[in-house]
Amino acid sequence: MRRHIALALLLALTLLIASPACAARDTGTVTVVRVVDGDTIDIAGGFRLRYIGMDSPEVGQPYYAEATEANRKMVQGRTVRLESDVSDKDRYGRLLRYVYVGGDFVNLELVRMGWAVAKSYPPDTKYHQLFEGAERDAKLAHRGQWAQ
Repeated sequence: MRRHIALALLLALTLLIASPACAARDTGTVTVVRVVDGDTIDIAGGFRLRYIGMDSPEVGQPYYAEATEANRKMVQGRTVRLESDVSDKDRYGRLLRYVYVGGDFVNLELVRMGWAVAKSYPPDTKYHQLFEGAERDAKLAHRGQWAQ
């Protein structure tokens, strides 16, 4: 009997901890509350998230504003679907995820538009070849930062 009570309490605690906000940060859906820059967003639940597999210009670098605005147009205030790879967080405590809005793969689209470059961060390399191909295409088509 005591074992059943202990198991019931453990189950209740697990359900409490695995709230929708916690579950959404791993996989599933969540709302974007703020776009930080071209490769970083804040999501519901108070989490900061860094897109995996690509890198966009930082503050003060050329094309920072354009990359940030492209990201904002795709995800600001939208419900997005998250996909994890190997690592949960980076050294700054940001969640590492692939992000989808509707049928669009946001990480890939930013590279394809030329506002980000493919960047491998092992061990999170599931789509690296896809990102590299998108970067090549953006350069050949003179899109985004490759428009010169």
